[in-house]
Amino acid sequence: MTSKPRWFQTTAIDYPNSRPHIGTAFEKLGADVQARYRRMEGFDVFFLMGNDENTVKVSQRAAALGLDTQAYCDDMARQFRAVWDALDISYDCFIQTSSQRHKHCCRKFIQKVYDNGYIYKGSYEGWFCAGCEEFKTEKQYQDNNGLCPNHRTALVRRSEPCYFFALSKFQDRLLAHYQANPDFIQPESRRNEIVSLIENEGLRDINISRYGEEWGIPIPFDPQFTIYVWFDALLTYITGIGYGDDEATFRHYWPCDMHFIGKDITRFHCALWPAMLWAAGEEAPKKVYAHGFVYLKNEEAGTVEKISKSLGNVIEPMEVISKFSADAFRYYFLRECPFPSDGEFSWSRFTDVYNAELANNLGNLLSRCLTLITKNYGGILPQTANVQPQVAVPGLDLALFVGELREHIEACRYHLALQKIVLDFLTPTNQYLEEHAPWKLVKTDKAAAQRVLFHAVQSLRIASILLKPFIPRSAEKIYTSFNFAIPWNAVRWADAVVLQPQPEDLRITAELIDGKIPPLFPRIG
Repeated sequence: MTSKPRWFQTTAIDYPNSRPHIGTAFEKLGADVQARYRRMEGFDVFFLMGNDENTVKVSQRAAALGLDTQAYCDDMARQFRAVWDALDISYDCFIQTSSQRHKHCCRKFIQKVYDNGYIYKGSYEGWFCAGCEEFKTEKQYQDNNGLCPNHRTALVRRSEPCYFFALSKFQDRLLAHYQANPDFIQPESRRNEIVSLIENEGLRDINISRYGEEWGIPIPFDPQFTIYVWFDALLTYITGIGYGDDEATFRHYWPCDMHFIGKDITRFHCALWPAMLWAAGEEAPKKVYAHGFVYLKNEEAGTVEKISKSLGNVIEPMEVISKFSADAFRYYFLRECPFPSDGEFSWSRFTDVYNAELANNLGNLLSRCLTLITKNYGGILPQTANVQPQVAVPGLDLALFVGELREHIEACRYHLALQKIVLDFLTPTNQYLEEHAPWKLVKTDKAAAQRVLFHAVQSLRIASILLKPFIPRSAEKIYTSFNFAIPWNAVRWADAVVLQPQPEDLRITAELIDGKIPPLFPRIG
């Protein structure tokens, strides 16, 4: 194994009963920024994603389409991966819970928990939601007038023999763990919710089996039952790194540094999941980060709506990517939707943000520099080798600025990081150009205009490094438009702070099309 510090992160795995929408993609984007940033910081990163396939509704969906369930799951996995690849999500492993490897490792885990005395047989009766594939409490039933609080469909009274996981035995240990590790659940609002839930309602033993289901993972000590979908799904976080069949890899990466999940599934990840691990003799993850949701802005009605197939308002990521670009998609959601809370999407707001910050600010800055250097200096700024560069933002403490961005990224405050890059760095750089007007200055003092452009290009170098986790393709285009000394793939986050002279004259390396510099972000409208 590598001697680098390691970083293991996961996203929630998705139900493949329909294609991913922009809300699903929001989580993956937030996780991807963290993975890319950690790689820049020198970490050995393992980024795990996947699909949750051992569910009744997946088999029902396959049957409705007249397909074999496994064939359906494999095709949906292909479709999901196509979307994530189009968005440049840099995952290292995409796990399918229907895979034989996952099933084999799950059976080893549940056998271990059973042997340790935390699983027992009984019977269960309660209010069941097929959409959630879980029983709801009597309080949830009463508070929501017999409807599922998530799906708003009628709960069904269901009774069945089952196996229970003794979750109640871990209540005190969980509360003590939260107290000793205040960063375990983030943001703090989600931590407070979980602590309040457990303190006020307590934890009950949970049904972890289904009886007589053909699709799923048979329980090794009683094959008449399959493993309940949540118990099985959570195990992807360890089976994907070798639990049960690759001890060395598993021990290298576990415990997980960060689980990225939606705020609606914190109870499973913050209470059930660590208890399951402890029951099997394993460590709990280090952190669970529960992000908010993306809602659609109904501009005519002036309201926001939850993304829903029944409302017919689902927007697929490919719809945005095909019209604009993956980076335009990434930038909007990371800039406009605060990852710790909720955000909104509308086409008009997308257009405003894209034009103002990508086309007019970042894109225009690059275009001006490239065009002026190409047109007036033949693509090379003479006598700039070994010249000490400066940042075109007067008074900026670059080390402090980059350090503040690091804090925002590590806390998943991506919107604040991008806000600082735009308002405190890119906008002042453009103001610097406006003030010195090298397009005019070059006519009277070519050397002075060259100095202005040289400093502005240094700002572009820094901006491209800082934007690398957010808009990787565009950041690379910016950086590789010039002959900067460090290869793009070797650029580290710390390189944004270093202002070192170049060993040779600065020159343009961007590809020209018909003798012109193509716009990085063509304006919309």
